[in-house]
Amino acid sequence: MTEPAPSPRDATTGCLYLVSTPIGNLEDITLRAIRVLREADIVACEDTRQTQKLLQHFEVRKRLVSYHEHNEITRGAELAIEMEQGAKVALVSDAGTPVLSDPGHQLVTLCLRHHIPVIPIPGPSAALAALSASGLPIEEFLFVGFLPARPRARRKALTELRAEPRAVVLYEAPHRIEEMLRDARDILGDRPAVVGREITKLHEEFLRGTLGELAEAASKRRLRGEITVVLGPAKGPLKNAVEGRPQSRGEIASSENAPRASRFSLSQRIAQLMVDEGLDHKAALKKAGRERGLAKREAYRQLLLER
Repeated sequence: MTEPAPSPRDATTGCLYLVSTPIGNLEDITLRAIRVLREADIVACEDTRQTQKLLQHFEVRKRLVSYHEHNEITRGAELAIEMEQGAKVALVSDAGTPVLSDPGHQLVTLCLRHHIPVIPIPGPSAALAALSASGLPIEEFLFVGFLPARPRARRKALTELRAEPRAVVLYEAPHRIEEMLRDARDILGDRPAVVGREITKLHEEFLRGTLGELAEAASKRRLRGEITVVLGPAKGPLKNAVEGRPQSRGEIASSENAPRASRFSLSQRIAQLMVDEGLDHKAALKKAGRERGLAKREAYRQLLLER
């Protein structure tokens, strides 16, 4: 007797999970994240080798597919088709929360456009960990991600933060941290700040002081590992850090008037251009780099650093 063909899966069961993963200490993963990874049909990740180590540690055997800056359009479309057919996809980054300074925005937008449920699975975040331990006023804060790598573009981005009334949290590469802190001191004034490195890892460390003190500390020792910086909010009339004179209103760059592109990391801006203007990845990279004063090669290098 012929067996009846299996009925197709209910398309409404397909969904996208945004699963936060440890940023250093594997004990920080949540029970819910482990369960979702076990129940997912597909795990989409930046680096399959990195994610495989995580899954093996928790004895999770799952189909892995790569999803990163360079294939997010084609792979995103493939994943959307799988989800429309009922697949549960778990998106993870190499560390921390997907989408925040990591790939994923394009896929989330695609899912929402096709009415596919997007479900966040909260967990570790270097930005939130640094904010909570900073000791600075953080009732309100602005997440910037990575500043531009080129000095001129970086200083321009910092200038746009002069009058920012909230704490600012950003990421920086170890080989640029001293220069960035000096630029921040010169442009923002010698305000309080905190540098957190290797958060949740064995050599976790928080350096607290003014921007000038932190820049001096960075000049005397090499700060290694993943670095998160929290800048204290602007208070009172700002002074020109070089001349020591009060800034006129015309000199203070309001965050409300800041160029839209500078409010996002480079990878986020590229994804935004692809969604809003229909550009392909190459054209979006070129435009996003031009907005920040970056040559094509430098823009591509910054993308790699943001991964």
